[in-house]
Amino acid sequence: MSKEIIGLLEKKLQGNVILPSDPSYDESRKVYNGMIDKHPAAIAYCKDVDDVITCVNFARENNMLLAVRSGGHNAGGLGIADDALVIDLSLMKEIRTDKNSETVKVQGGCLLKDLDAATHQIGMTVPSGIFGTTGVAGLTLGGGLGNLTRSFGLSIDNLLEAEVVLANGKPVKASAKENPDLFWALRGGGGNFGVVVSFTFKLCPVHTVYAGPMLWELDDTEEMMTWHHEFINKAPNELSGYFAILTVPPVTPFPEHLHLKKMCGVVWCYAGDMEEAEEVFKPIRAKKTPSLDFVGPMPVPVLQTLFDALYPPGLLWYWKADYVKDLSAEAIKLHVKYGRQLPTPFSTMHMYNISGVAAEVGKNETAWNYRGANYAMVIVGITNDAAEKEKVTNWAKEYWSVMHPYSMGGAYVNFMMDEGADRVKASYGDNYKKLAEVKAKYDPGNLFRVNQNIKPAVV
Repeated sequence: MSKEIIGLLEKKLQGNVILPSDPSYDESRKVYNGMIDKHPAAIAYCKDVDDVITCVNFARENNMLLAVRSGGHNAGGLGIADDALVIDLSLMKEIRTDKNSETVKVQGGCLLKDLDAATHQIGMTVPSGIFGTTGVAGLTLGGGLGNLTRSFGLSIDNLLEAEVVLANGKPVKASAKENPDLFWALRGGGGNFGVVVSFTFKLCPVHTVYAGPMLWELDDTEEMMTWHHEFINKAPNELSGYFAILTVPPVTPFPEHLHLKKMCGVVWCYAGDMEEAEEVFKPIRAKKTPSLDFVGPMPVPVLQTLFDALYPPGLLWYWKADYVKDLSAEAIKLHVKYGRQLPTPFSTMHMYNISGVAAEVGKNETAWNYRGANYAMVIVGITNDAAEKEKVTNWAKEYWSVMHPYSMGGAYVNFMMDEGADRVKASYGDNYKKLAEVKAKYDPGNLFRVNQNIKPAVV
């Protein structure tokens, strides 16, 4: 695509367009995952819906590859691509809360920390992820797992409406009443159906939670993982807690004697009555005295940004993931084995909760199919040293390959790298056919394909 033709696009936009020749290009093309190194043809910073419409039409009319970037946090770096026109939504950050209706409308460029700060002011929240640096759009379209999933469901379970720019450039609304098939698909189907420029969520009445990490010795992993599996999936919905195998960061407030020590732990979140929290945690603390206990009352935005500084943008990540129902003794022993082999201090394994309220939604009620799973497992090899890319990648791949036989087959799409069509199909199960039909209706030319792609059904 010539500079002159792209110049025509820039003239039509309120926002600016960054080209490879611009001094800011290398900075503009960065995404959260430093493993991703893509060179787009142009990056368009859209200021409003009209800018988005212009870009969509421009890409389609000029047969350009199109990528859409919100927070840029995507595991596979699927907000950017070589030789693509990138629609960047980061300037579209308006948030409107309505305490009376208990709703919030948030534009597609907002990060979770923006949303959490706004809703916290009225004593409420939207169930979302675990990092404040995550984009609202990408997280939601993939499903939206996080600290409050057991208590209030996935982010998509709290979505009321989306405003979408379709492949033909038409802006439409999607809700239970308007374009319900599109609304169904957006709830877990990723960025396959258009550019979502705003989301309207119902709010949950949570201001303060009793939360934080609790760590035990690595030698206790088998015992604690077995106990946690039995405990958390029978616990009241108000209590969530994802299991982790990790290395203690060498920073405050972690005590010095634990620095760089491999450990197991649970990041807890209790969203019930704060006066009952200590009683809820008595049996947890009685099970085995933790080596570190940072669990206590904290505002929701504090919990949601607790680990942001430990994982700054630019680290090199390699992700592998699966949905998991049961944890056999054999599977747990393998977790222990590979936990002992954590290749870098950043590398980790998490098992996010899906039980509780999230499991009460039928698997075909939204595009997100794995309501019967207990966990979304993710294995991430992470480093700040490019020389260690192969080491962290090999560890993650090997760990995943031995765990995959114990999984349900598919994976949370927000945790997947570029793994191919078969993995995408497996991750949507029997919802894939309907998703392909909705794709054929709203994006028959597959304009939106820089994602975990669902190809349009042949009709």
